[in-house]
Amino acid sequence: MQISKHEGRNGDTLGLGMVGAGATLLVVSTWSAILGNNPQSLGYFAYHPPLQSLSIALFAFGILTLQPTSNPKTKKAGLNRHQIIILGFAFPCICAGGLIIIWNKYIHEAPHFTTWHGTFGILAIAWMFIQIGLGAGSVWFDGAAFGGGAKARSVWKYHRLSGYMLFPFFLMTAAIGGAFSDWMMGNTSQVTRVFGYAIAPLVSLLRPPRARLSKMKFF
Repeated sequence: MQISKHEGRNGDTLGLGMVGAGATLLVVSTWSAILGNNPQSLGYFAYHPPLQSLSIALFAFGILTLQPTSNPKTKKAGLNRHQIIILGFAFPCICAGGLIIIWNKYIHEAPHFTTWHGTFGILAIAWMFIQIGLGAGSVWFDGAAFGGGAKARSVWKYHRLSGYMLFPFFLMTAAIGGAFSDWMMGNTSQVTRVFGYAIAPLVSLLRPPRARLSKMKFF
């Protein structure tokens, strides 16, 4: 009789709760800031912060849904959930939010990428496209884009490592915009900025989702 391997680890529940709490706090802080400041008067800008914060929360849950998975059945199910959340929801949200703010600046003849938030934002989205390309290429059609088999699996570990670095970069970009942008500083309380853009990102990162970089064998 084959005994199924228990997939959970100590701290999994706490880790999921911390990441979920941090992501939820980020979303609630951002949406309440917009909805509480007459969003109809904000034009297209009103869509940008809510969409970007929602996408970051979805990225968090998309990463978490891959874990714990240690047998073929749950690995496949986790990957399917991951792709649905990331490609079906998070990716469209963040792309829409990015295009909306670019369009908003264009119609108001405002300069682009004049702040760290804007610069990091466009870099994060460009990085995201590379990240998705690595992930899709290493698993779709049995990883045919990267030679299939072991070659494709070797690319997946770089996709995973990149994701663990990209997610904090998204959080940092949101934190800079939420805590220091002119609009947020002029229209939200200091309490909102501290909890939504300092505490929330830190809570999301204090318990990284089960990264075991030593098992990836990069060298």
